[in-house]
Amino acid sequence: MSKETPFTQQSVQRKLTLDSILHWLVDDGAVMPADAEKLIRGHKSERVHPLVVIGEQNWHSLVPPGKLLTVESLTDWLAARIGMPYFHVDPLKLNFAGIANIVSKSYAERLKIMPLNVSDGEVTIATAEPFLTDWVVELERILNLKVTLVLASPLDINHYLPEIYSLANSVQGAARTGQSAGVQNFEQLVELGKNKNLDANEQHVVTLVDWLFKYAFEQRASDIHLEPRRDIGMVRFRIDGVLHQVYQLPASVLNAITNRIKLLGRMDMVEKRRPQDGRIKTVSSQGEEIELRLSTMPTAFGEKLVMRIFDPEILMKNFADLGFSREQTALWREWTRQPNGIILVTGPTGSGKTTTLYSTLKQIATPEVNVCTVEDPIEMIEPAFNQMQVQRNIGLNFADGVRTLLRQDPDIIMVGEIRDAETAEIAVQAALTGHLVLSSLHTNDAPSAITRLLELGVPAYLLNSTLLGVMGQRLARTLCPHCKAPGEISDELWRELVGNWPVAKPAQVNVAVGCLECRMTGYRGRTGIYEMLSLSAKMKQLVVKDAELAKIKSLARDEGMKPLRLSGAEKVAAGLTTAEEIIKIAPPLD
Repeated sequence: MSKETPFTQQSVQRKLTLDSILHWLVDDGAVMPADAEKLIRGHKSERVHPLVVIGEQNWHSLVPPGKLLTVESLTDWLAARIGMPYFHVDPLKLNFAGIANIVSKSYAERLKIMPLNVSDGEVTIATAEPFLTDWVVELERILNLKVTLVLASPLDINHYLPEIYSLANSVQGAARTGQSAGVQNFEQLVELGKNKNLDANEQHVVTLVDWLFKYAFEQRASDIHLEPRRDIGMVRFRIDGVLHQVYQLPASVLNAITNRIKLLGRMDMVEKRRPQDGRIKTVSSQGEEIELRLSTMPTAFGEKLVMRIFDPEILMKNFADLGFSREQTALWREWTRQPNGIILVTGPTGSGKTTTLYSTLKQIATPEVNVCTVEDPIEMIEPAFNQMQVQRNIGLNFADGVRTLLRQDPDIIMVGEIRDAETAEIAVQAALTGHLVLSSLHTNDAPSAITRLLELGVPAYLLNSTLLGVMGQRLARTLCPHCKAPGEISDELWRELVGNWPVAKPAQVNVAVGCLECRMTGYRGRTGIYEMLSLSAKMKQLVVKDAELAKIKSLARDEGMKPLRLSGAEKVAAGLTTAEEIIKIAPPLD
């Protein structure tokens, strides 16, 4: 059978059939004729789209590289075969309010089409039936717009079409209910007489909040940002450490969503002048419990809300999953098995310190030991720990929290963060009195933690008596397993990564490409890179009142501490990430 002629809107009006698509796949050498004939004979129902029927077979293409024939890949192949543009539906890039105004829901559902975009006298519409186009001329006349057809997965159209209209209806309904509640936008004070309070329990708002959580979980977001602007509200997701703009909403709707989330988080909905913290426990569509930590901040245009999403699965991760090498795992276990002393994890915000500490505590929190934590705020509720929240409004700070814990017969204490001299001093005292103390510190690298504690006023002799080790860490984006490709690294880039260290450049590395699975970024997921400093007898001689950081770094490296850049270089050589990513996140080598 010859190839199908290029797609035109004047094609013969007919639905796609299982028979015709399978014959094209056989002609292209992607499927065995016997398999195609067997499926044709065995399948009777015509209600399921033929691409979906073939996708359910889990066949691998006979054409190298032998990719799995999913509905998505089959749609892409079909579009290329008939000369029609292919479109992957990304729900985070759809302007659902604008789309829903193009055609009615009943019209779109009857024709199984989905509007995607309107611009410059043209409307883009997705369809899964490329040879049923008699409606196009009529719609162009009604809309006075040129219609451009693209082929999309029938599963995507079936999934997102009802959601688009439901969400658009919710946004319009929420916007009709009222404007921003409360004196909160400094530039809208003149408009106060026109504003009405918007009920956060109103059903439209409930729908929008449920949708927001659902898509954040599906897109693997670690944070949700709701940001008021002068006239609109912005929704952004942080995915693999990078912020992506997701949606724009009317300012009144964003405010209603914020109020609804504050209500769920047991926060004061009326108070918009002061920052607040809260937490929500919810369930994903897969039935997994997920915790969200909430934080509000008053801004010039209203109340900004950020939600940090905590996946309980991170507590189940072993050290290899976190990115530890065998040597680092062995050393970390050696430190955490000590009966007393201090172990510090350092790095900037968002470098994975909390994940490391929680995963460690989860592994050592056996029924025989009493694990107590004092945190600000409690990141994740874990039944195996006794967790205390810092509450400055009643005078309960980190130092007071640790003093309380010491009277609770603890074996292991986790202090969320050492921020001041008082907390550092009480943590050292806890270690001296026979407790294992784990904590975090904000420094650029592991050696800097020693000088930071000395600057806070911890006596050098006490530091030498209690400090077991310091680990610096960062989170690096890992290459997408679906699209990464072999490549080479230039001498200049390798030299920028490892400096003057005598590390051999790998003959081949992997490079970022970009595909639908990774949102065309080339990266999917993150892994940790670590540097670990132990306090040897020689190192203790350098830990004095006026310790020199350069000497501490030099000795640490002489004694085997692998700097963050070199740990990252190992992951580059192993094909897990790229040199550009490590250079971006890890401090340069001295």
